[in-house]
Order: sequence, then structure tokens, then C-alpha cells
Amino acid sequence: MADLRIDLAGIKSPNPFWLASAPPTNSGYQVQRAFEAGWGGAVWKTLGEPILNVSSRFAAVSFNGQRVAGFNNIELITDRPLEVNLQEIIETKKKFPNHAIIASLMVEPQQEKWHEIVKKVEAVGVDGLELNFGCPHGMAERGMGAASGQVPELVEKQTHWVKEVARTPVIVKLTPNITDITMTAEAAVRGGADAVSMINTINSLAGVDLDSWNTVPHVGGKGSHGGYCGPAVKPIALNMVAECARNTFVNVPISGIGGISNWQDAAEFMLMGATGVQVCTAAMHHGFSIVEDMIDGLNNYLDEKGIASVMDLVGQSVQRYSNWGDLDLNYKVVAEINNDVCINCNKCHIACEDTSHQCIDLYTESGRPMLKVREQDCVGCNLCSIVCPVDGAISMVERKSTIAPMTWNERQSLISSFAR
Repeated sequence: MADLRIDLAGIKSPNPFWLASAPPTNSGYQVQRAFEAGWGGAVWKTLGEPILNVSSRFAAVSFNGQRVAGFNNIELITDRPLEVNLQEIIETKKKFPNHAIIASLMVEPQQEKWHEIVKKVEAVGVDGLELNFGCPHGMAERGMGAASGQVPELVEKQTHWVKEVARTPVIVKLTPNITDITMTAEAAVRGGADAVSMINTINSLAGVDLDSWNTVPHVGGKGSHGGYCGPAVKPIALNMVAECARNTFVNVPISGIGGISNWQDAAEFMLMGATGVQVCTAAMHHGFSIVEDMIDGLNNYLDEKGIASVMDLVGQSVQRYSNWGDLDLNYKVVAEINNDVCINCNKCHIACEDTSHQCIDLYTESGRPMLKVREQDCVGCNLCSIVCPVDGAISMVERKSTIAPMTWNERQSLISSFAR
């Protein structure tokens, strides 16, 4: 079996699957249950000045029969005294010395506040710190969370304050509610961050009840923006991880977060540069036992690929991710329809005819309806294969080109040289 152990900026754990800082890591009881189930690490629910949470606080978006395709919350940081959390961290670390316990922290942007909480938390034996600069609601209205995380100067300054006293690795958790996450990632590195984690939740409103007209969720008839997570945010998170992984100024390990629900998602994040992953919504949806399938699936995948260590997976796809201007304009794929498998629902024809390039023809052969792609008009957009409900009915096939590869950047360079 492959070696699933990871080392993220000096934080070691038996596998790359950590629970993210969230309701599942609110107490020692929960974290200990998670470790018993097989999780390699846990980021303790954010510590700071205890707050009062509201009721109700969660909402979910279901789509086409899938429950919890997206998840929204207006819950804030810990509502339990710091001393209680610290005692439970001591107890949990004593029972599970080889598992990673990372303390998520959030305080006001004041040097002495950061120094004080870092010293208290490190004194109980945590393996690392995660600075929460990502929470988009509630705390942000008080100048913390995303309010700090959206300002590179504040990210750099507060990271530096923490590093002045920290003895354990410091991870900076970044907000996705920003135009370019690499700007704040670079700021964290300038401040001395040993790693970055991303993404925190996305600013959102889950919905409106069409009977009562209340927001979902609501608190006594009033609602608020919250944080969005779950499977729906995975593409956004994966892109941000990839952007940071290929940025030469973000030269620290990445802890990937956002919509990770199974081992395949985890493998994708690791291929795109994450050293390990954090999970929240999937655990809330299905319970801690989901990690068993994650571990088995990742193990089997690595064995099939002949990869000895999961660390050898990290970043293998980063070089394949580039700017649009570096893509080959002469590369060609076309759609091919297998009429032996096709059920003639005609969704591909409708999609292509109405919203794409009108290159799928309907015809009849021996009294049977058939579909055919006019290759000369097909641009290889993939839409027909995406809407097709039958596996194997439509394939996207590469066509060898007699024209040399040419990127947009190369083309523009040639045009400029001819113009001179």
C-alpha cells in the first residue's frame, strides 16, 4: 500500500485528510471521534473572544435531486471559553499524539492580541496555527476575518505579528472574496507564513422562502449574508489553489479546501498543488466515517499508478495549467456520436442547434432515427457530450493537424513583427 503520510510545512499527519475549522471540530469529543474514524488531522474551530451565535444558522442548496450541493452558514467562531477549548486540546493531543491538531485563530488586528493568543495556544501543544483571514460574515463586520483578508497589507502585517512569537508552523487561511487571491497569498508569504490554506467560504445568500418571503436561513424574520461551501464551490477553490501553486512568489505549501467530498476530489487538489486537504461539508452531510472510503480510494489509486507516496502526487498537474494566451489555437477535437449506444433523446442536437454551432444533423437510416456530426463545422466545444445522458454515446476525438501549433501570444508577436 502507498504511504499516505504527509508533511505540510513541518506539520506531520498519517494521511492528507484533515477536518477544516468548522462545526465538526468544535470540541474535543468531536475531534477525538474523527481521529478514531481515521482522519489524519483537524483544524480546531476558530478560537478567539467567544461570541454568541444565532438560531437558525445553516441552509443548503439542493439541485436536481442532490441534497446539499451547496451549503450556507451564518455561524461564527467558537462560542465556548478559550480555557475550555485549550483543556480539550491537551486531552485530545494526549490521546492522539501522532495526529495533527492545528488551532484556528482570529482576533482583532492588534499586535498584542495576536501575541497573547498565540502564546496561550502553543502552550497546550498544538502542531500548528491557522490564521483565519477568510470568514466573510459577522466577524468581518467587526474588522476581522475577510475584512482583514481582503487587504494584503493587513494580511502581511498580522502574519508578521504572529511569526514574531510563534514556535509552530503558521498557515494563513485566505478568503476567496477577492479579485485575485494570489495578491493576498503573496502578502502572507511576505509576512512569513509557512503555508497557506484556501479557500474559506464564499459570500452568499442561500435563498428566499417564496411563501413567507423570509431569507433562508432567517433569524426571527431577518437574514444576513453567510459563507457558501460544499461541492458547488469546488471548481472555484481548485482554480485558486492552482493559481497560487503556479505563482513563483507563493512558494509555500498549500492546504486545499473547498467542496472536497471524496478521494477523487482530494487527488485533484493535490495534483494541482495542495500538500493536503481539509473537509467540512461532506463530513457534516455524511458523518466522519466518509474518511474510510477516502483513504481506501486514494490508496488504491496510488497503487494503480505505481506511486509509492502520496507526496509524490503533489503538484504534478501544475505545469499543465497556464494562461489562455498560451493555449494552442490549432489543436482540434471533434464530437463523434455512437448511434449504437445513442437513445435518440436528441438533447445533443437541441443544445447544438439552439446554443452552439448547428453541426449535428438528424436523419433516418433504414427507418431508424440517427445523428451525425458535420466535422467541418464542429468546434470541439464539448457541449453535446456534456448534455448527453448516456456514457459512451458521444466522444470527443482528437484530430491531427497539419498546421504547426500556434498560441495567441505567438500569433500576436508575429503580427507585430510583420507590422514593423
